[in-house]
Amino acid sequence: MSVRSLSAALAASAALSAALLGVGVSAASARPASYELPGDVGGSKFEGIGYDVRMQRFYVSETTGGEIHRGQLGAAAATEWLQGDGTDGRWTARGVTVDSQGRVYVAGGPNGIDHPGAPDLWVYDQSGRLLAALRTGVPNAFLNDVVIGPDGAAYFTNSNAPQVFRVAEQHGRWTVRTWVDASAAIPTQTGFNLGGIVLSPDRRALIVAQGNVGKLWRFDLRTANVSPVDTGTADLVNADGLVRDGDRLWVVRNFSRVLSTLRLSYDGRTATLVSATPTDPTRVFTTAKLAQGRLLLVDGKFDEPVAAPPYQVVALTPQR
Repeated sequence: MSVRSLSAALAASAALSAALLGVGVSAASARPASYELPGDVGGSKFEGIGYDVRMQRFYVSETTGGEIHRGQLGAAAATEWLQGDGTDGRWTARGVTVDSQGRVYVAGGPNGIDHPGAPDLWVYDQSGRLLAALRTGVPNAFLNDVVIGPDGAAYFTNSNAPQVFRVAEQHGRWTVRTWVDASAAIPTQTGFNLGGIVLSPDRRALIVAQGNVGKLWRFDLRTANVSPVDTGTADLVNADGLVRDGDRLWVVRNFSRVLSTLRLSYDGRTATLVSATPTDPTRVFTTAKLAQGRLLLVDGKFDEPVAAPPYQVVALTPQR
């Protein structure tokens, strides 16, 4: 394909996503409608995204190799920030988030399963210096996604068991522990279990997606009690990434190719479906972060046996 044809195809794809979601990109903003990601010649796939609101930077994880890429909102192309292929014991990576100090937390997915003894998660400072590489101590742990709690700790989900891990730093020492094991409340099902995770509007609970069965769960941060979120008749199967802004909860439903919008109660106990909007049928979006009013959605390439470029993050202004 010629450069001109490729550019036209990319523009058409972005326009299709925008049309499906009933959105547009403001010309005055001068921000790209999509961001190019580096990739390997043999094919790359992607999953998580973190956003540093102070620096207007985003970080994207590559599952095929574990590289972490970094981009700026005003620039059309991201660059490789952290090498993979065993760097710091990292061969793959999933969820990413950034705390108020600019520290970057990376969930390792099956890294410790596929490479026994290797870390399950990592923490880096904004210069890329490794702060921590930790194992959960739990067999078969698949760390999927991560959110920063009101206490400053990071909370990681396990897709292979109904567990949430807490990672914290005190006086320069990093620790990880199983914060909640919800086996008594959440039956483990075939496929990916706990995934996307956000804070409730009142910041007193974690809202966690169980994508294989299309459920949301509420983890109380004070009592550690776990209860289902009442979502009525909303179809949330294949829920992957979660994004919350105020009482709006966006659910990225990867292989369903739908972005669902819900109104979440202040305490996170109920969620009412507002809309379920088809996304670009040629993409499988995995997760997203909200950045200056736009959702940055990762095109995971999970529908391609051998992924081929372009590798992209797509920016869309969501309905509310």
